[in-house]
Amino acid sequence: MPKLWSILLGAGAFLGALMLWCFLTYGGIVKPLFLPTPTAVVADLVQLFTAEDFAYDILMSVFRVLAGFGLAALLATPLGILMGTFRPLEAIVSPFCAFVRYMPAAAFIPLIILWLGIGHGQKISVIFLGVFFYMLILIAGEADQVKKDLIETAYTLGASRWQILRRVIAPAALPGVLKSLRAMVGAAWTYLIVAELVAAQTGIGFRISEAQRFLRTDRVIAGIVVIGAIGVLTDLLFKVVSAWLTSWEE
Repeated sequence: MPKLWSILLGAGAFLGALMLWCFLTYGGIVKPLFLPTPTAVVADLVQLFTAEDFAYDILMSVFRVLAGFGLAALLATPLGILMGTFRPLEAIVSPFCAFVRYMPAAAFIPLIILWLGIGHGQKISVIFLGVFFYMLILIAGEADQVKKDLIETAYTLGASRWQILRRVIAPAALPGVLKSLRAMVGAAWTYLIVAELVAAQTGIGFRISEAQRFLRTDRVIAGIVVIGAIGVLTDLLFKVVSAWLTSWEE
């Protein structure tokens, strides 16, 4: 499909959702308490940015996501590649990883508050716990799928195990690893909101939680729209970086 058509179809999905929203709200089908009009949401966004320092809340949320997701990626990428390469390591780590990743990160929040307090460390830890174990499994799977022909050829040419890991497996798994990281960054934003709904004083999640207490539905939707916009920008950034790092891929 031509790229222009892809862009037009994607824009059409946004336009369709906006038209449905307008129909439901301006047509009086849904009360403003349950679903405010687009103009009410835009007006609240303007107030948030001009009178309530919302940019600082966005900055705090972005920092927490970058810290939690970045730390998880930094640890999960090499460990995942090693797990996908060395069976004894996979046998040691996989059972524990499978056990922990089914535990909801939100359930750890009371313990994390007890251990780390209610500062940045608590929010970053929730994000880390929420994405690390899933990320580890995905990256290990990518490393495990590297073609055996490549590895056997490298052995035939006299490469050592370390050289095969660094020169063959890691580059071959890189496109899949980047796709896994791109998928998990969306999950990181989900866990950020969970973390900021509890004992936070700043952040987009805190703003949403505060608006929910006063039935400010327009502000809740404004916060959700901002998260969606940041998510789209993050996804585009990942695409650009992935294309640059894997320009050799067919």
